[in-house]
Amino acid sequence: MAKDKQYRSEIRDGMRIEWDVPIEMDDGNVLRADVFRPKGKGRYPVIMSHGPYAKGLSFQEGYETAWNIMIDNFPEVAEGTTNKYANWEVVDPEKWVPDGYVVIRVDSRGSGRSPGVVDVRSPRETQDFYNCIEWAGVQPWSTGKVGLNGISYYAINQWHVARLQPPHLAAMCVWEGAGDYYRDSNYHGGILSTFVTNWYDKQVESVQHGLGKNGPRSVVHGDLVCGPPTYTRAQLKKNREDLPKELRTRTLDDDWYRGRSADWSKVDVPFLSAGNWGGQGLHPRGNIDGFVNAATQDKWLEMHGREHWTEFYTDYGLDLQKRFFGHFLKGENTGWTKQPKVQLNIRHPGEVFVPRAEKEWPLKRTKWTKAYLEPATGALAAKVPAKKQKSTYAGLGDGVTFLMPASETAMEVTGPLAAKLFVSSATKDADLFLVVRLFAPDLKEVTFRGALDPHTPIAQGWLRASHRKLDAKKSRRHKPHHTHDEEQPLKPGQVYELDVEVWPTSIVVPPGYRLGLTVRGTDYVYPGGSGGKLSNMKNEFTGVGPFIHDGRNARVYGGNVTIHCGPKHPSHLLLPVIPAR
Repeated sequence: MAKDKQYRSEIRDGMRIEWDVPIEMDDGNVLRADVFRPKGKGRYPVIMSHGPYAKGLSFQEGYETAWNIMIDNFPEVAEGTTNKYANWEVVDPEKWVPDGYVVIRVDSRGSGRSPGVVDVRSPRETQDFYNCIEWAGVQPWSTGKVGLNGISYYAINQWHVARLQPPHLAAMCVWEGAGDYYRDSNYHGGILSTFVTNWYDKQVESVQHGLGKNGPRSVVHGDLVCGPPTYTRAQLKKNREDLPKELRTRTLDDDWYRGRSADWSKVDVPFLSAGNWGGQGLHPRGNIDGFVNAATQDKWLEMHGREHWTEFYTDYGLDLQKRFFGHFLKGENTGWTKQPKVQLNIRHPGEVFVPRAEKEWPLKRTKWTKAYLEPATGALAAKVPAKKQKSTYAGLGDGVTFLMPASETAMEVTGPLAAKLFVSSATKDADLFLVVRLFAPDLKEVTFRGALDPHTPIAQGWLRASHRKLDAKKSRRHKPHHTHDEEQPLKPGQVYELDVEVWPTSIVVPPGYRLGLTVRGTDYVYPGGSGGKLSNMKNEFTGVGPFIHDGRNARVYGGNVTIHCGPKHPSHLLLPVIPAR
């Protein structure tokens, strides 16, 4: 290792830091890792992350807007650390190494300082992660227990590598991590999201290995973040898979997506799954599905709010993580044996969250409540309309809104939602965008700070009508599961029964407020104006963050859509109402 020109070791800020440690893969490729460990001799458990965002790129430089929002609102994050080693979506070693952990950050293949071809979330990348875990488990400074921790990408790939069951993997903290590569982020209800085209070049291509002198330099040690070589554009393109093209051409679920998704039946390691109510369009579905379906019995679910990156770094999030890993990696008495299986931060208007312990998901005491669409009055009613009614809107338009009566007492809605709609279209297909909303007594909409967008509705669901086919074995009344394995075009004018999954949420509706359901043909737009931008995203936020579904053919999806209601067509929204204890 001493002859390796990239590797070096130093003591800095109370830590032994090894930069660019080589880890050889089974095919001979070498990945690079930064290892932060206590100065003293001994063996310590490992906290590892593995991903494409470049270990040498500082949080402050690469994600300036997010950093400033977090520090302005939660200055505690910047306390007790120099912040020099802060990176996007992974732990700060200065807050872990003093507690007796080794922190390892690995640049995944083709990213940052690691050479190779970028193929994000691929089976090849998952095997690399396995190899890194096993390498860390046998180092002389390691106890042999490796924990995985991180947000988003660094959470998603935990689900993936867990299915390979690395022997030295001892525990995982999956913080806001999707599980289903088709349904959770790329095809919402069968409708292509343009998120990846936004994310891929802004956060992955921008730190690809081989950018060399055309990429950033580390503010800590001055080395090139994206490796010593500087490749041509043609070489860089050759060294990465064309992910946007793959997604555009793979319109149905298949083995390619399954190979990049979680397999819950093989996840047998203890984990804490932490999701965000405001993460509609990417993560919370996976966090909850993992908790419900994973094989292990040593699993915990936590749900919170605020920005995507915030709670992971706050004292609240840090306490959860350290109690969890202290228990499973160190065998310490952290109180984790008393941790509730489900810890929910129940959401109230005004960004107020009230923590509550539960035992399961969905909650057993849920009162499943149907609110029926009534076009004649625009109501969400307790009973099916006595006579047939219908409501028609433009297929690519703003749609129609139905409102429940004003709540007489506080009403809590926490859990998964679903809708059954009887729909006809003037064309051979239709895209349905369902938005569950909250309105104040003056009928002004109340929105919430989402994981990315500062003005998000309570919940959203999507379905392309030609993707209406259900998997009977996997579907539940509160969570329809669509196969997405074939297209079934509509006959214009014919009525079809559509079951729409609406992603889980939590809201306490105050007295005098109203819940509403909007059925539209395009993405929700916050009526109060722009939500600004993040430095690491392209688009301006208008209510759905970067999870936009545009570029659809008007001749196919732009015809008038009609919702049919009445005794033969009981269109309704299913709500998980939680009775007061």
